[in-house]
Amino acid sequence: MALPLKITVLAALVLLTACRSDPISFHTLTPAQPGVSRNGADIAIESISVPPQVDRAQIVIRQGNSGVAILETDWWSATLADELRGALADQLSSGVGQQRASVRVDVQRFDSIPGQYALIDVKWRVRPLGATDAALLNCRSVLQTPSGPSIDELVTAQQNNIKRLAAHIAQGASGSRCPPQT
Repeated sequence: MALPLKITVLAALVLLTACRSDPISFHTLTPAQPGVSRNGADIAIESISVPPQVDRAQIVIRQGNSGVAILETDWWSATLADELRGALADQLSSGVGQQRASVRVDVQRFDSIPGQYALIDVKWRVRPLGATDAALLNCRSVLQTPSGPSIDELVTAQQNNIKRLAAHIAQGASGSRCPPQT
């Protein structure tokens, strides 16, 4: 009778070990670095849209020319659209509270390729407060930052892209011209 009990306990332990999953790591597009200078533009975000393929809590990376992988253990702290909204709002606010313009952001591509680069291709429209449709500024920014092989390095590269996008938007709002592609 003792042998079947031992086999049952051993089988249960093997099954429990096999069911163990890796812990989930959460990431954000808002950098935690104290003292990071913001653009101070005080631009309100009207709307943000992202491709549905990447607008999820799990981080999506490209694999090869046609594949993608949805990472089961690396997640954004919110959906990608909400992460982008929070990161851009952080960069476009000086904390004074007086909005002088608003922006609509339409992400065309949000590519993340570990060991290669992070890329964001965005069409954006700035409207100065109280301005007519004739004063709208429609621009496009394609920003790419090299990335190391880890997901942390990839997220840091995307954070850099968001910071540069905020600078483009602030420059466009203050100069009424689309900034040159860099």
